[in-house]
Amino acid sequence: MPGVQHHVPTLHPHDRRGLKARLQDERFAGALLLVGAVVALVWANSPWRESYHALTGTVVGPAALRLDLSLGTWAADGLLAIFFFVVGLELKTEFVTGSLRKFSHALLPMLAAVLGMAVPALIYAGVQAFTDSGGGRGWAIPTATDIAFALALLGIFGRGLPPAVRVFLMTLAVVDDLLAITVIAVFYTEEIHFLPLAGALAVIAVFAAAVQRRVHAWWVLVPLALVAWVLMHESGVHATVAGVLLGMSVPARTRGGEHESMTHAFVDRVQPWSAGLVLPVFAFFAAGVSVVDSGGLGDVLGDPISIGVMAGLVLGKPLGIWGGVALIVRTTRLKLGNGMDLPDLAGVSMLAGIGFTVSLLIAELSFGSTAEGDHAKFAVILASVISAAAGAVALRLRARTRIRGRAAEESEHAELHHGSAGSDRLEHPARPAEHPERRDGRRRGASRPTTRGTGRRP
Repeated sequence: MPGVQHHVPTLHPHDRRGLKARLQDERFAGALLLVGAVVALVWANSPWRESYHALTGTVVGPAALRLDLSLGTWAADGLLAIFFFVVGLELKTEFVTGSLRKFSHALLPMLAAVLGMAVPALIYAGVQAFTDSGGGRGWAIPTATDIAFALALLGIFGRGLPPAVRVFLMTLAVVDDLLAITVIAVFYTEEIHFLPLAGALAVIAVFAAAVQRRVHAWWVLVPLALVAWVLMHESGVHATVAGVLLGMSVPARTRGGEHESMTHAFVDRVQPWSAGLVLPVFAFFAAGVSVVDSGGLGDVLGDPISIGVMAGLVLGKPLGIWGGVALIVRTTRLKLGNGMDLPDLAGVSMLAGIGFTVSLLIAELSFGSTAEGDHAKFAVILASVISAAAGAVALRLRARTRIRGRAAEESEHAELHHGSAGSDRLEHPARPAEHPERRDGRRRGASRPTTRGTGRRP
């Protein structure tokens, strides 16, 4: 109405910075991811579960471009490409300036990542072969590690552990992501259309040339990224691969007086969106497994696919990582990081069993919207919860042992220092303070034996 001013609430810049900082906190991001998964799981098993499935199956997008996809597919193929763009940025940073820069330092966690993928895959394949279930296509489901959840729990329960523990987990998770992306591109691509693939790679090359010239304008970069994603999707290769390639094309070194690298600048801009929107929305659409419609909990947990996934994540990950590193350290010259030992690695190897994001994606790619897919997804969620709980307990116990050990060392050091000071005083006793009157020229023998006075009578 004229003359009436409507107040439109806006977010204060300080509040925006605070929200951004919260979204960049691994623990807060992990909590949002968990909320999205729990809401989906509860809704999908409630009396209103049909509305959840109707929502996830709602088709939107231009049919002319063959992008008329369900909301669930948009979350897995579209939104998740943003998450993988951030993964690509982090991979580039680690390879150029981070923990993967020196091969000798990165070799042990790299081997741990490979073993942490190989052993779960072998366990899963063994279960399927033994039961003759026909679920072998899902062999890669238990191979992934969810870096967001793992780092969040390490930050909460691993306080008191050496910094090398976090570096080890970061390196392991980054290599795990790289291998998972390779697995998706190679083993879960049914048919490749080479013309759209060539077009996608050409657009990614243009994007790379732009960022190499330090182009930051989003009105240039975002359209290029969208075209690359559409062409990659049309090629038959999973569209999230476009996100990784775009991220890895961004320069990771500073140049010409830059205060930060472009990878850091892009992570700072995009990561809050990935943590605050992309991952929770993906978890909401991916984790809505209806146990009720799948024959009940007994049928779900008794499925060889579920058994293989859970055994791979809960048992295979620690066995591959902790057992493999223990064997390598004892039989080769490779060593753990400064101040880190094998007991510190136990909790980390359990956290690696939190598959979640990428495991849910591979379950969808393996079995689609089928009963087997629902069983695999539920097994991923349950195994991730078990691995998170076991890892949290192991980390807390080890951190307490570390803290008590440091306190005992400091106490012993203080006692030794105190004892040494006392011994010095006994060997070299301090000269008692002289009374002012003793500075007179009295004779040494003038005082009586029992008197410490001046030697003069008052």
